[in-house]
Parts: sequence; C-alpha cells; structure tokens
Amino acid sequence: MRINSEFSTIFISTEIQTILTEIFKELKNRKIFVLVDENTKSNCLPLIYAIDEIKKSEIIEIKSGESNKTINTVEKVWKTLQEKGADRTSLLINLGGGIIGDLGGFAASTFKRGIDFINIPTTLLSQVDASIGGKTGVNFYGLKNEIGVFNHPKYILIDSSFNQTLDDRNILSGWAEMLKHALIFDEKDWLNLINHKIKQTGFKELNQLIARSVNIKNHFVEQDPFEKNIRKALNFGHTFGHAFESFFMSSENEILHGEAIAHGIICEIYLSHKMSNFPIHKMDKIVSYIFNTYKRLELREKDFEKILELIGHDKKSEGLNINLTLLEDIGQIKINQNCKKEDIIETLKWYSNLQYEN
Repeated sequence: MRINSEFSTIFISTEIQTILTEIFKELKNRKIFVLVDENTKSNCLPLIYAIDEIKKSEIIEIKSGESNKTINTVEKVWKTLQEKGADRTSLLINLGGGIIGDLGGFAASTFKRGIDFINIPTTLLSQVDASIGGKTGVNFYGLKNEIGVFNHPKYILIDSSFNQTLDDRNILSGWAEMLKHALIFDEKDWLNLINHKIKQTGFKELNQLIARSVNIKNHFVEQDPFEKNIRKALNFGHTFGHAFESFFMSSENEILHGEAIAHGIICEIYLSHKMSNFPIHKMDKIVSYIFNTYKRLELREKDFEKILELIGHDKKSEGLNINLTLLEDIGQIKINQNCKKEDIIETLKWYSNLQYEN
C-alpha cells in the first residue's frame, strides 16, 4: 500500500526489501548511513541486510533508551557522519523506534543544514505515530522533545512484521496511539479497535489497522503541518501523558510512551467530561478498557505538584495557560482549551482514587 502524503511517500507492506531496492535505484550514487541501536542492529538490520546498498552502508550505532535521546548522542551521530565523509547528498536511514526516528531525523535535518533521511519504524508506536508528521528532536534537562525541528523524511517504510521482535508491553505502547487516533476521529474506528485482540492480530490485518491510523494522522498533519491549529487534536492525551512520562523517566518505574499516553487519555477524558460534557457512559467505557489493558500508574498526592510543574513546561502550554485538546464526544475535538491549576490537581486526585480492576 502506498500513501502519497504531501510531505513524504509512505509505503505499508511486507515487501520492504523490494521497495527499498527500488528507492535506491532512484537515489543512486549517494553515500548511505544507517542509524541503529543495539536492539535494532541485532533484530531488524538482518531483515534488510541482503540489499547491496545496505551491505555497503556505514552503520551508526547508538545506545537505546529514552535517557540517551540527548544532544550528546546527536553530537556522536554528527561526528560519525563527518568522519565518514558524509556530504549534502548523503542519505541517513533511521532503522528503529521513535527514539531512533526522532533523534536521527533531528541529526539529519541539522547536519550540513540538512540531508535526506528515510524512516523505517520498527515498533508499532513509531509506525503509527513517531515516524510520521515531521517532528524531530531530543529531550533536554528532563523535558520530552524540548529541542527539535519540523522536517519530513523523504520516505517512510512501514512493515508490521518488524513487530515480531517486540514484547507485549511495546505492542500495547503503540496500540495506545492508535486508540487516541480513533478517539479524535470517529467512533467506528474506536469500536473497531477495542473489538480487536491486538496480540492475536496477524501481520496482514495489522498492516490494515496501521494504514487506517496513519491516514487519520495524515488527515490532521496535511491540514496543519506546523501545529498551529487543527493538528493540535493529535495532542489529545499528551498533556498529562508527557508529564507522566517525564515524571517516571528517572525512576525505577520508568514507563513507555504509549503507557503514559493511555493514562493521559484517562485524565483528559475526565476533563472533557468536566469541561465539555463528554458523555459519562462513554467515559466509563474508555476508562475501563484502558485500565483493563494497561497497568495503572501509582500516583501519590505528594507527586501532584511536580506533575503540575511538568505540565506547565509542556510545549502545548502558552504563557500561564495550560492548553489542552479535549473532546465533546468521540470524534468531536476542541483544541486550545485553557485549564486551571485546580482542575489539574482535581483530575490527578480523581485518577488516584479510581477503583477499576486491572
């Protein structure tokens, strides 16, 4: 399946080697670099290594993990590109999950004022979210994606068979972004997803679900590439979610991005009910589904002020206002909703006291 986005050409297929070979015919006579971490080097690189251009490429390996998504790591990538003779015609292939895509996209966008790059996302989360939309960047002093630029890959190659390398937690991390896409777009999409058993879904069917999720995201990105207006719908669940992710980042209970977003959705659905009359019976079903799918977060009242501080640092906030995307109903979005500090604290207390079974 080919999706001709305004900014990138996206392929969703289980024939990734064939597609990549054709792309190299178009992008001939370029020096190729492949960015990996220790996991994608051992688990994913072999799946494309039969291609001559990949065999001849320079492999750049960085350490996995959110704690390595930093300017220091980008400097190491820049240094390797420089030492290995990269020029402005060179091509960087980001083979990995969201961290590889975000960091590699940023490194490519800034090296020699920008070289072409291709994203080959190898996690469900990066296939439906991080590799698409043109956001690149790194964390800075404990804040998610604080430094970065908007720049789109030339191609995005999505193959759900890469997901066979993932454990259940990482599959569910990507599933959370797909749930978010459905909630902001159409109730039929939401019902379709929650009636699927993700762990029992085959690659062909999963490719179809991924394609639908990618098309939903593209719907918003193409209307508003620099997130000035309607694209903010994609931030649903992320104001609380990013704060949760940052809060647990340095603890022994570090959580995955999608896990944080799932619980961010719970909190922002509650605020949607409180501030925008989101139907309570639908809120209950959403909360119940998420709690039965994801392990709940252990939040203590003494943590609330720190989480509030992290929310205040969020890029979606403007001045003294905490800016959220809320829902009036599934598929009915309200962007730029200002929220008071008291509402945030109330929501965190409500979340902490919820009595849904896991």
